[in-house]
Amino acid sequence: MKYLELDQTRPLDLILLGRIAIDFNPAYNDQVKEEFKPLKDVHVFEKFVGGSPANIAVGVTHHGMKAGFIGKISDDQFGDFVLEYFQKEGIDTRCVTRCTGGQKLGLTFTEMLSQSESHILMYRNCIADLQLSVEDIDPDYIKNAKALLISGTSLCESPSREAALKAAMVARSVGTKIIFDIDYRAYNWKNKDEISIYYSMMAKEADLIMGSREEFDLTEALIRPGMSDEESAAYWQGFHAKLLVIKHGMQGSTAYTFDGEKYSIKPFPVQARKGFGGGDGYGAGFLYGLYQGWELQDCLEFGSAEASMMVRSNNCSDDLPGPDAVRAFIAEEKKQFGEMVARV
Repeated sequence: MKYLELDQTRPLDLILLGRIAIDFNPAYNDQVKEEFKPLKDVHVFEKFVGGSPANIAVGVTHHGMKAGFIGKISDDQFGDFVLEYFQKEGIDTRCVTRCTGGQKLGLTFTEMLSQSESHILMYRNCIADLQLSVEDIDPDYIKNAKALLISGTSLCESPSREAALKAAMVARSVGTKIIFDIDYRAYNWKNKDEISIYYSMMAKEADLIMGSREEFDLTEALIRPGMSDEESAAYWQGFHAKLLVIKHGMQGSTAYTFDGEKYSIKPFPVQARKGFGGGDGYGAGFLYGLYQGWELQDCLEFGSAEASMMVRSNNCSDDLPGPDAVRAFIAEEKKQFGEMVARV
């Protein structure tokens, strides 16, 4: 593979580390359709596994990749739900462990007001995912994977941040590639200095960094504020990064390679159900293409298509598509809007 030289003898394609949550979305199915409305007016919800790294794990397994997970879940029925769901999806759960201090999985209630406006209400007190500790990091497990994806949310509090940093150090020492999905969420962070300190520590170890322009700005705040995309790419490629993906929302995204090239893509137009979940689909689709050894423009197109499919969906995990569905979506979009609909 041109951009990530992966050890093809390793049994796990990707291990993900970070947040697992429970999403409660306004019901929208054959039996009940909660239309766009304020959260306080919603009566019926559907329950799904959530959390960006958890969703990406589901997404890559839907593409036939072998995924594992390092994370903490609650020792209750919601923890049972997550564990059984992961196992049903084929995600390796040997390093998904239960909290022993009564900590709970995060609960996310989603508000869908219109095609262009949606919000989330989070419950993250006494939270399970941030209880991950250095004792939970098994070097032999990481050595079994081609790559390790670390979500930036895992860095916001101890003991999780030390566990994530240890995992990166182990990955570097055993030749497992490191993917840093910046995945900024305001909750749990105490101040912007902490964000820049810990994000930049992880970014310096990563072979691939993915994030929005805002997320790169937060990462670089104590280093060199106000960098352009090109300056960010050059800076992080001065460490271990071979590839950066910088997103600009509806304006599209661009990948910057170690050899000075860049490739851009625009979103595919869809009727949106919500304004979140697209990044998880993007990550799953882009990584699938990268693992297949595709040209980078095709990886970006696949990721952008999967992102668009997910913003029109009512959930962020169950509806993550397989490769045939993504290809069919791309073909239909190009038939309707033209061959260059997402190309820049």
